[in-house]
Amino acid sequence: MSYDSIVITAHPDDAETQMGGTLAKLADRGQRILLVDLTAGEPSDFAAPGERARQAAEAAQILGVDRLTLQHQDRLLIDSQELRTEVAALIREHQPPTVYAIGEASVHPDHVAAAGIARAAVFLARLGRWDEVPGGERLAGQAPWAVDRLFFPHCKMETPWSDFAFAIDVSEVYERKRQALAVYTSIFQEQGDRLLALYEAEDQYFGRLLGVAHAEIFRSASPVLLADPSVILPGVHG
Repeated sequence: MSYDSIVITAHPDDAETQMGGTLAKLADRGQRILLVDLTAGEPSDFAAPGERARQAAEAAQILGVDRLTLQHQDRLLIDSQELRTEVAALIREHQPPTVYAIGEASVHPDHVAAAGIARAAVFLARLGRWDEVPGGERLAGQAPWAVDRLFFPHCKMETPWSDFAFAIDVSEVYERKRQALAVYTSIFQEQGDRLLALYEAEDQYFGRLLGVAHAEIFRSASPVLLADPSVILPGVHG
């Protein structure tokens, strides 16, 4: 099955936290999105084993996306050649024009590892002649696939960004993002969770900066090229 975009993150809830509104908007426009969690996020703070997986499936359904959860170990994720080729094989299998990956400046070591894995996998997926590379068997039977764009939503566990490539107005779908995050009672408190309040405050801040209620910001692996400048929304100050 082909997808318009693949989102590669360390844990269930990472994609929803960073770009849940954008995911909802893309899904509403008919795009097929696959979330790839490199770990199952276990053990969770507030739930028995397996509960986070059920919640992750529910959150994906709310946003209108598909989800694949790999079973690498939460808290101990390592950027290895084996995992790079595993993710590269997924990219080749599903052939997305766009990949979203986590940022590299997070305090969480799993997020740092996930960033390196995703960057490397995008690069490795486009290379051929893996039958001549020791350890390249996983990719040897697949055709190369070159991703058009690699984007990075702001990880809420990173330091604030002073600059970004673009932002998405997610005001109209923000309630869906809230709903998707609210199902994760395995990691967020059901009432008054401090982290959820901080996450929404960031989306509100960038929304106000851009003249809307909520916005999600992104960086790009290469400069953003527009086919038509008319798609750019008006700015607060022109």
